[in-house]
Amino acid sequence: MIKENEEKMNKAGIKKLIRKGEGISIEFKECRNKLNKDVFASICAFLNRNGGDLLLGVNDKGKITGIAPEAVEQVKKDLVTALNNPQKLDPPCYLIPEEVILEGKRIISLFVPERSQVHRCNSKIYDRNEDGDFDITSNTNLVTALYIRKQTTYSENLIYPYVSIKDLRLDLVSKARKLAVNQRPGHPWAGMSDIELLKSAQLFQRDYQSGKEGFTLAAILLLGDDNVILSALPHHRTDALLRRENIDRYDDRDDIRTNLIESYDRLMAFVAKHLPDKFFSLSQKPGYCPFLQGNRTRG
Repeated sequence: MIKENEEKMNKAGIKKLIRKGEGISIEFKECRNKLNKDVFASICAFLNRNGGDLLLGVNDKGKITGIAPEAVEQVKKDLVTALNNPQKLDPPCYLIPEEVILEGKRIISLFVPERSQVHRCNSKIYDRNEDGDFDITSNTNLVTALYIRKQTTYSENLIYPYVSIKDLRLDLVSKARKLAVNQRPGHPWAGMSDIELLKSAQLFQRDYQSGKEGFTLAAILLLGDDNVILSALPHHRTDALLRRENIDRYDDRDDIRTNLIESYDRLMAFVAKHLPDKFFSLSQKPGYCPFLQGNRTRG
């Protein structure tokens, strides 16, 4: 039932994108039997700008043309292989294409997030403007501006001003407080309210350049309700695969699409399930709190 609801939401979201039409964060490619040559320029431009959605099997006018059924798997394979080839896209990027059936036709949806690094496609730097991908390699001013903008981009600190504390799982906040106190008696979180704790953890911030304040993407990923996470970061997932007997497919799988705290517990359980020896995870240590152990990383 959950999977069916996710598929319906995914289809509804794609239909909405198609109605909206191409723009700075939406691109259509027809791709009937094979990948268009300019697909990777669009992906590179999305990575360098604000991210976006790429739909394969839809023409420039928003008409669903579909990908030939016998070509879908090869198109997905070629796409993923090239994205992980530094000679094609540098640095490489791990993205997951999803096959969707609309109006009886097969299309491929690929969400491309904004990245903090500057990407090159075939040794050229592309940037996005309106619904076009532009080679800015020879424009030193634009390239310099791109690098400066990327240096200040930390995706986890992106502020969502319309997210309220009601959109977060306060039971997870209480869990984090309890684990912190168990780990270090007298921890200052013990006497803080929920909002004070979140501010202390830098999960509620103010951008002094734009004036925006609110909960960050990190707060949503750590503590958000599943629907809020899906809305803010639709491509967020952790795909745990076991390949032992059937290395061409997989023997077991856990498709995890929830907050990072519970994702950690599910991943540890998945590993413990398949290890031949008795498994001891860090979470079994008294007072261990993954909320406190996270490192600041750039998106």
